[in-house]
Amino acid sequence: MLKLINLILITSDRKHCSISFVLVGVVYTYICLVNALFMKNIDIKSLEEKFQKKIDADIKIEPNDWMPDNYRATLIRQISQHAHSEIVGMLPEGNWITRAPNLRRKAVLLAKVQDEAGHGLYLYCATETLGADREETIDDLHSGKAKYSSIFNYPTLSWADMGAIGWLVDGAAIMNQVPLCRCSYGPYARAMVRVCKEESFHQRQGFEIMTKLASGTKEQKEMAQDALNRFWWPSLMMFGPSDADSKHTDQSMKWKIKRHTNDELRQQFVDITVPQAEMIGLTIPDNDLKWNESTKSYTYGAINWDEFWQVVGGNGPCNKERVDARRKAKEDGKWVVEAAMAFANKRSAKKSA
Repeated sequence: MLKLINLILITSDRKHCSISFVLVGVVYTYICLVNALFMKNIDIKSLEEKFQKKIDADIKIEPNDWMPDNYRATLIRQISQHAHSEIVGMLPEGNWITRAPNLRRKAVLLAKVQDEAGHGLYLYCATETLGADREETIDDLHSGKAKYSSIFNYPTLSWADMGAIGWLVDGAAIMNQVPLCRCSYGPYARAMVRVCKEESFHQRQGFEIMTKLASGTKEQKEMAQDALNRFWWPSLMMFGPSDADSKHTDQSMKWKIKRHTNDELRQQFVDITVPQAEMIGLTIPDNDLKWNESTKSYTYGAINWDEFWQVVGGNGPCNKERVDARRKAKEDGKWVVEAAMAFANKRSAKKSA
C-alpha cells in the first residue's frame, strides 16, 4: 500500500499534487475498508466455530451469548410460531367449556385452556430474549405472515373432539416438545420443561374422555370413532412436512434446536398411539396400517400433503375464523392494556413524588 502511495506522489507534478493527495486518500480508504471487511469475516468465522463447538458440547446458548443471525432468526420464527399455536389452540376447546357434560369436565377443560394461555406467555417471553418484539410477532400472526399449527384450523363438532384433541393433538405435541427440553437455546429449553409437564396432563384427560366414550353407549362409541377419524390424519400432519420437503430440518438439527426429524417423530407417534386405540376398542382410519416385523414399527398410509399445504396456506376449514377471533380479541382488549399502563404510570409517579 505504501509503495502505491509513494508511486502516486512521485509521478505527480506540482500542478496535480492536490489531486494526487485526494487519490491517495481514496486508495487508502478503500484499502482500509477491504482490510476491515476481511478481518470481520475472519472474526465471524472464528465466532461461528466457537459457537458450533458449544453446540456440539451440549452447552446451552444464553441470550447474551454471541449467536449467528440465522440461528436467532430461526429461533424467533419457531418459538413465536409455537406461541401462536398455544394461543390459537385455546379457541377450538374454549368453544366447549360451556357445553361440557358435567361440572368436573368443565373444570378440567377450563384448567387446560388456562394452561395453554400460560404456555403462550412463556414462549412469547422466550422470543423476547432474542430481541423480538412481542407485539410485532402477534401482528405478524394477525396479518397472516406468521404461521401456527395447522391442526387448529379444523372444527370441533362434538364433545368427543375434546378427547381427540387431548389424546392425539396434545400427544403429538408432547412427542414434538419433549426433545425441545434439550434444545440448544437455554430459555426455550427451560420453558419447555414446565410446558411438557402440563401437556402430559392434557394428553391423559383427552385419553380418559375417549376411553369413557368408547366404553359407553353405541352412540358414544360412534362419536369417539368419528372424532378419531377426523383428527387422525391432521395429527400426523402436525409434525410438519416430510423430511425430503422440510427446508429447516437439516440446519436445525445441526444447531440442536431439533433433536429428531419430522418423520422420526411422526413414526414414534404412530407406534405409541396405535396400541392405545386398540386397547380402548377404536379403529385407526388407515386401511394401509400394518405392523412391520423387520422394523418393529407400523407402516402407515400416504398422508394427503395437498391438504396440509392448503391448510398451511390459509385455506383450511377454520383459518379465517381463527385469525379473525385473535384479531378481534386484541382490538377488544386494548382498553385493558391502556388501563393497566395508566395505573402503572400513576403508581410510578406517586412513588417518585
